[in-house]
Amino acid sequence: MARLHEHQGKALLAAAGIKIPRGAVASSAQAAEKVAAQLGCETVVKIQAWMTGRKGIGGVAFATTPAQAAVAADRMIGMRVGNFPVDAVLVEEKLSFVRELFVSLSVDDRARAPVILLAAAGGTGIEERANEVARIPCRVSSGPDAAALASAIAALGLSTTERASVSAAICAIFTLAKSRDASSVEVNPLVILADGSVVAADCRITIDDYAVWRHPDLGIEIAREFDHPPTALERVAYNIEQADHRGTFYFAELANTAAAGTRGLAGFHGAGGGGSMMSMDALTAEHFTVANFTDTSGNPSAAKVYRASRVILSQPGLCGYFGSGSGVANQEQFWSAYGLAKAFYELDIDIPVVIRLGGNGEERAVAILHQAARDLRAKIEGFVKTDPPAKIAKRFGELVEEANACWKPRAPRMPAFVGAKNAVSFPITGGRVWIDPAAWTTHAAKIIAQSSGLLRDDAGRPALNVDADKFASKDSELIACEVECRASGVAGFFVELDIADPTRALDGCGGGA
Repeated sequence: MARLHEHQGKALLAAAGIKIPRGAVASSAQAAEKVAAQLGCETVVKIQAWMTGRKGIGGVAFATTPAQAAVAADRMIGMRVGNFPVDAVLVEEKLSFVRELFVSLSVDDRARAPVILLAAAGGTGIEERANEVARIPCRVSSGPDAAALASAIAALGLSTTERASVSAAICAIFTLAKSRDASSVEVNPLVILADGSVVAADCRITIDDYAVWRHPDLGIEIAREFDHPPTALERVAYNIEQADHRGTFYFAELANTAAAGTRGLAGFHGAGGGGSMMSMDALTAEHFTVANFTDTSGNPSAAKVYRASRVILSQPGLCGYFGSGSGVANQEQFWSAYGLAKAFYELDIDIPVVIRLGGNGEERAVAILHQAARDLRAKIEGFVKTDPPAKIAKRFGELVEEANACWKPRAPRMPAFVGAKNAVSFPITGGRVWIDPAAWTTHAAKIIAQSSGLLRDDAGRPALNVDADKFASKDSELIACEVECRASGVAGFFVELDIADPTRALDGCGGGA
């Protein structure tokens, strides 16, 4: 589910005809003070973060003057929610109301239909008052069941005017959810004013991931459920996933510094949801802070795994690279090994690496990784499905202690012939293949043998042995060709793959204090 911030959701509610408090978003104390001055009344200042219970962490404050609003905003902006800083607050008029309600719309999986929940009291703790919540079934075509809606509202003991206002608001919430493909719309509280009108004092809206493309005006960058705004790396990773649908690539940034008392910040690369979670648990049990959650599964291309590894290694301060996922994966693991080997070589990795590649072709995959390690400064160890995650996590800890290294992101190294005037190149999906004519003269037979029948010699020059469209789609085979050529001592063949530069000017090393 793609989440919207409170101010974004309120804009949608207002467009649907539901009254919202006057106010605006501010990204600095000065801006907050200006908004409060323009409102000319007591205000409430709220952090804009995708979470509940903001008041409990100091994320909600009331101000009687613009100066107080500025002080509150100054304290809130930059405070961390989880591992990520708050970058904006919402400054609104403080409402005077006579009653508050809880209203939400969500999809009932069992009924396979929307349902509206209505409670006589809003605010925090609604989860503990489930017996007080009325359920109003809905039809996608026509909205809330009229009789159920009327009965639920009647039970609230409202005046005629108030009942009409609440009913109209609930119907507007349904219309909004339907028109925007919302997975959920929660207004908590929906407050009733002295004149009988209602105002959405707070809201949470999520949009169905698969429908985000239908609503570009919402500005949702990543159609996934995160507990924070997307980071630079998450944007890069999402674009990689959208450009290559061979298998999956999921990346979420979890931490950028090691937690206090842990052994360091570990880069994580999983394959398969359940196995990945179990492997992350094993890593945590060894007292490491997990920097990210990464999953490349569903038989991903070598190019996709390569790019995933590049994203992981764009986080500074890693003490090691830990890869482990499902032990019964049907995907051919050696393709992943080729992608990893290419990334490790290009970045000249110098932190310890432990990779468990369980599934088809696992022995070949481990051999590829161990061969690649001969040309690298890092110690790389490969494992198979019979090696439990706890075992390899323990080994990872031993290697980290031995190396005592700290990763600093760097630009990938490329051979000198890439881009040279006399080099031969062929376009592929998302990049180019480069061949050094001098190396071809000496090693053409070996390069051709590793090219999976894609190349041939044409009077001493490299040439395609298949049509250009077919060649362009064979990035995995060509990555394998590069890795195998390098392993056999043959230089002069390189696959250049497009990827937005995800490196960031950040630094940070070592374990927690």
